[in-house]
Amino acid sequence: MHAHVTRLADIFAMLGGAILFVIVMVTTTNTGAFILDRFLAPLGLPVSGLPGYEDFVQLAISGAALMFFPYTQASRGHVAVDLFVANAPMPVKRLLDHMWLTLTAAIALFLAYWMVLGMLEIHSDAAEAGVLGWPIWPFYIPGIASMILWAVVSVSQIFGDARYA
Repeated sequence: MHAHVTRLADIFAMLGGAILFVIVMVTTTNTGAFILDRFLAPLGLPVSGLPGYEDFVQLAISGAALMFFPYTQASRGHVAVDLFVANAPMPVKRLLDHMWLTLTAAIALFLAYWMVLGMLEIHSDAAEAGVLGWPIWPFYIPGIASMILWAVVSVSQIFGDARYA
């Protein structure tokens, strides 16, 4: 199961990267339009930026940023300071690692819980992006899924990681 969870974390990170790529392309297009406007507006040919650019970037980045957390956990890329336990016996290292993995899973689920509550509130308020008019609540879904996957990766590492075998 650990390999499947890790593969899913990889897929989430790739999707997050694809979203970031789209954000970069939209930002580049918007910036290019502003530059063209500087040159063409004096000639009576104004070029406008993308309407709703800020709305799109804000909504897209909110999910994309969180989509990297499960991958980082799966690759043990989170910061760890083991200076004080570097020479500790292996059972102590394993116990501490399992405690931190459990705490990480609990924090990820805690964040997912609050994100679900936030999404439900935003949905009940029928909140929309100011310029685009898009409903905001669906953009919570990638973040919630990422937090749940982060917790699953952490738990799978407790039971399937060969780090301290």
